Amino acid sequence: MKREPDLSVELCGIRLRNPLILASGILGTGPDLLVRVARAGAGAVTTKSCSLKPRKGHPNPTVLDWGHGLINAVGLANPGLEEMSRIIAQAKELLKPLGVPLIASIFGGKTEEFAALARKLNSLPDFIEVNISCPNVEAEMGRPFATDARMAARVTAAVREASQVPVIVKLSPNVTDIAYIARAVEEAGADAISAINTVSGMVIDIHSGRPVLANRIGGISGPAIKPIALRCIYEITRVVKVPVIGIGGVTSGKDALEMIMAGATAVGIGSAVYYRGVEAFGQIAGEMRDLMAELGYETLAEVRGLAHRA
Repeated sequence: MKREPDLSVELCGIRLRNPLILASGILGTGPDLLVRVARAGAGAVTTKSCSLKPRKGHPNPTVLDWGHGLINAVGLANPGLEEMSRIIAQAKELLKPLGVPLIASIFGGKTEEFAALARKLNSLPDFIEVNISCPNVEAEMGRPFATDARMAARVTAAVREASQVPVIVKLSPNVTDIAYIARAVEEAGADAISAINTVSGMVIDIHSGRPVLANRIGGISGPAIKPIALRCIYEITRVVKVPVIGIGGVTSGKDALEMIMAGATAVGIGSAVYYRGVEAFGQIAGEMRDLMAELGYETLAEVRGLAHRA
């Protein structure tokens, strides 16, 4: 009799009970919410992206379900480092007995801000995710750092030098060659890569003729972007050796296994929480096990990168 498929994975030397990670910006605004997600079955959780000072973000409306996914321009609203540090410390303590690692997401307008955030967070989280790819926030050069390999590498190197925990760099699909940028951040010291962030887009109200979002342009997530995410993960994992967290449109166990087959080590879950609630983590993990058993796989190592060998 075959044993139940094992979903555990190792990410930068840290063991996750399964590869499903709460993506940043979804429910990472308080320790109770993070613990709720962990108890629902997540393998790791990520906080909302944090800046040095509090940030209001963009005015409403900021999020819309447009029928094939979500589009948002929240603008990285957050309470700032001081309050987020308290949230992270409380969450870390509560997550410890559950065996669920905590990823702290950070962003800044300048390279020095990223480094300062990493330095001040110290070893509070288990990982730091460097969000250089939000499509609605401009960096010091007038566009996200993730759109320029040199600047992406510069931020990565600064955070890697300042951080005492593994550094994950989050990349953007809104570029011509994501693999080139992935190589640049790996060479600069990234311990892992998460991809992708949202895809830039717009939805227009047919009655007024105006963009629906107050910011006009927003980031598209959900089922519509899964093929883009898979292509990006496939291209990235062809050229880097560090682990990749695949994010974008995962709402089922089938979607998650596709990410692993494209080469991802772990899988970020975001919009699925909107569609299925926090129960999505346990449900998707169960679907993964069922599919693996059906296909004859016992571990995710057997699944990982199959698309590269096909």
